[in-house]
Amino acid sequence: MHDWSKFSPTEFWEGVKYFDGSFSPIRNRKKEVGYSEAQLHHLGRNKHHYGYWYDYSSPVAAPPMPYKYLVEMVCDGLAAGMIYEGKKWTKDYQIKFWKKKMERDAEYMHPTTVAFATAVFEEVAEKGVDAVITRENMRAMYEQYVGSVLRKSV
Repeated sequence: MHDWSKFSPTEFWEGVKYFDGSFSPIRNRKKEVGYSEAQLHHLGRNKHHYGYWYDYSSPVAAPPMPYKYLVEMVCDGLAAGMIYEGKKWTKDYQIKFWKKKMERDAEYMHPTTVAFATAVFEEVAEKGVDAVITRENMRAMYEQYVGSVLRKSV
């Protein structure tokens, strides 16, 4: 069910119109008109995007993302990097991309979301995807970066 909303008319037709094979159609739409209806629709329906968890009208920071969605976000980011970069993709690509993104977006996420994703991407850059993205390792890293915070808040 990952990204099932991409088959909705709002997301699908914008994707068809702006797809060029090298970047997200959302990026191309934003270049043309300044915003993307597909992105707004997508973020509001898919919990593996940190934007889903942030309420722009609330003074409270976003909550920690649940395990399922945080791991899905990391895997989604890695997969997107591999798809868009193709043969140019290297195991340090995602950490470089993530750090640039964090200069702009870190304030919209719970600190544990940033810490977990950063740690995973740094470990991927060092050891590679297959060594890092395992059920056991993801669970252990989530416990390390998010679990203790959740236990303190209960």
